[in-house]
Amino acid sequence: MAEEERADIVVVGNVTMSDREQFLLASVPNRVSHNAKCTVVIVNVAGDGSNGPPRREPEPQLDGEPTEGQLLGRAAHIAHVVAKFGLGNLLDRGGDGDAAASARARRFREALEELGPTFGKLGQILSTRPDLLPEPFVEELSTLQDRVAPLTEAEVVAAMERELRVPWEDVFVSIEPEPMAAGTIAQVHRAVLAGGERVVVKVRRPTAEAEILHDLGLLERFAAKAGERAAFRQLVDVPAIIDHLSTSLRSELDFRHEAASIERMRAGLEQFDRLDVPGVYDELSTSALLVMEEVQGVPIREAPEGDARREAARQLLESYYQQVLTDGFFHADPHPGNLMWWDGKIYLLDLGMTGEVEPELREALLLLLLAFWQEDIPFLADVMLALSGERPQPDFDAAAFQQELGELVSGYRHLSLQDLRLGPLLQQLTEISVRHDVRLPAALALIGKAFGQMQLTAAELDPSLDPFSAAGSFFLRRVAGQFRAAANPRRLFYEAEKLRVRATRVLEGAERLVGTGPGAGLQVDLGSNNELERAIGHAGRRLALALVAATALVATAVTASAAHAAGWLTPTLAVVAALLTAVLLVDVLRRR
Repeated sequence: MAEEERADIVVVGNVTMSDREQFLLASVPNRVSHNAKCTVVIVNVAGDGSNGPPRREPEPQLDGEPTEGQLLGRAAHIAHVVAKFGLGNLLDRGGDGDAAASARARRFREALEELGPTFGKLGQILSTRPDLLPEPFVEELSTLQDRVAPLTEAEVVAAMERELRVPWEDVFVSIEPEPMAAGTIAQVHRAVLAGGERVVVKVRRPTAEAEILHDLGLLERFAAKAGERAAFRQLVDVPAIIDHLSTSLRSELDFRHEAASIERMRAGLEQFDRLDVPGVYDELSTSALLVMEEVQGVPIREAPEGDARREAARQLLESYYQQVLTDGFFHADPHPGNLMWWDGKIYLLDLGMTGEVEPELREALLLLLLAFWQEDIPFLADVMLALSGERPQPDFDAAAFQQELGELVSGYRHLSLQDLRLGPLLQQLTEISVRHDVRLPAALALIGKAFGQMQLTAAELDPSLDPFSAAGSFFLRRVAGQFRAAANPRRLFYEAEKLRVRATRVLEGAERLVGTGPGAGLQVDLGSNNELERAIGHAGRRLALALVAATALVATAVTASAAHAAGWLTPTLAVVAALLTAVLLVDVLRRR
């Protein structure tokens, strides 16, 4: 009708819009707004306003850097929670019994949960550091959970429309009101796009950014103060932990990082036909809204028996070697809840938690696994010391260190996949190193935890899978890839040019060293050390005498065997050689 009448504006009352509160595109006004080609104005004509659209919550105003008053208020709240849970002498490792230690650990975990997302994330980081916390704390913190009330439907709608900048009905046909998950940073809902595609929508909580940035401001100030105290730095590197926490949380707040991680993981899994990640709708995603393909499968434990399941298990474990040791980028939380089986593949979900491994650490880890695989204990100890990057302490007992490593290897090597846990193995290597005051990179503990989770899942899929066989397949694939890269003509030319430039620099440096090239040659400044000068002079004289005496002896032997040498030459050379040798012996004996 609007088109036939050539209307510019259509005004519609909203009496029938109550369905919008249930995320349903079923009311007449909404149908008009979607189908009319002219401007549509929906007017609230309900007397009590009960049938109007959900009220939009005001967007939280972020003030940038938190003020002193805000930080003091938050600090007072933290102090109140610490007192409430009785966290005095929290990390005391004294022998007061397992029950008391477990009770303290439980109170610590409950306090972190009450303090919110920043401290919950801090607890997750600390749960990967057995070198910092007693075992009961590590175990308790690994159970940290988000305990927050889910957002209301009105809050979800307001958050979506702030990011989409259009009414949600312009993008979605429907959104399920019950969230799939509700955390301290985000909430997740299933939805259907206007084109019929089933998706998962991740919405950031309106107050999450302000709360986390304020907490980070407080912790960063604390870290700066702690970093000034040398005794504190020797016990715990607080600035490094807070910096890691800040980087991790700021990344989780910006969903564009997760979208980029998904695409990076997809590229890394291309060679594994049984592994995949969900697609991302980039045109609908922002820093606070992430729209992804819905994986319409079943939990990984419900994957049907068969060759596909067993092959997927092998690829899952092999891909993790690839992620950690080659790509340097891995899924840091691969528990079964983040893995789904769909259409013959394992889908890796929730790429919000990822880890990075520097090239130097990747090479050291590869050597560590190879040494463990070959049961080469001395080399394994050398690799562990290289991973530390520090000189051993003066009282370091190398024999005891190797003995503990040998006991660990002998206890693990011949176990089945169900019994062998690479995660705990790496954690035990960390514990051995701590006992011998050998500090390993903190990333090793996170890698060990993720390795353990990944292997538990692989063991459930195929209990007969040999982890070292999977490691062998990875190593063979890696070597083959290196050969292919080496055979690439472009790569060969590049490496040849690098070698030429480096060889030229070495030759130029050698020329400068011996004084045949431009620039200062090798110079030694002896200063006024007369003793050193005399020692060098004596050594030079002895060396000259020895060379001349040896030459005379050789000449004597040559002339004696010659057929046409003069008769006087041989005796003369023999006398000269004898005199020089005698002078050399006298000089040596006189200077002793």
